[in-house]
Amino acid sequence: MIIAVDGPAASGKGSIARALAAHYGLPHLDTGLLYRAVGVATARSGGDPDQEADAAACCCIDDALLTDPELRNEAAGALASRVSQHPAVRAALFAYQQDFARQKGGAVLDGRDIGTVIAPDADAKLFITASSDVRAKRRHLEDSHADYTDILADILARDARDSERSAAPLRQAEDADLLDTSDMTIAAAVQRAIALVEARIRR
Repeated sequence: MIIAVDGPAASGKGSIARALAAHYGLPHLDTGLLYRAVGVATARSGGDPDQEADAAACCCIDDALLTDPELRNEAAGALASRVSQHPAVRAALFAYQQDFARQKGGAVLDGRDIGTVIAPDADAKLFITASSDVRAKRRHLEDSHADYTDILADILARDARDSERSAAPLRQAEDADLLDTSDMTIAAAVQRAIALVEARIRR
């Protein structure tokens, strides 16, 4: 069984995807982590994340980099959004993600183009969203030293980049179930996600 979980930053898609993977006993891939790794590797090499050639040259990801705590910070997220605009980067990471999705038994993948590009034949697709204000507040709770206004501006900028890019833009697949977590606890959101997946499986 393949479960595709898409949505913008801080919508809760990562937590929901991990919970679904645990519930169904499936491996999980946070595809955004791959792009964060490329973004961080590009910056560390002295390259420009906005230049396709620089970013594409850093797509051979070392497994050790995927466990680097730096990949979880806001700066890495911003770098990921910048390098993910490049078709060459997306093409380089496409096979890795598709192979993960199609492994024996299936998998849960979360990102921004799982249901539309990576696994369009997924058994269940969820599009997780929340208002930009709620998402900014969630990020602020994680890093209270950061300025809320800056966090909100960054989220809005990332939304624009992700939605307007020419290569695999962020959008809800036509056959994906929408789950708005703005007014939900993570526990409630997970239960709703499981119910939506179960409903899809029964169809």
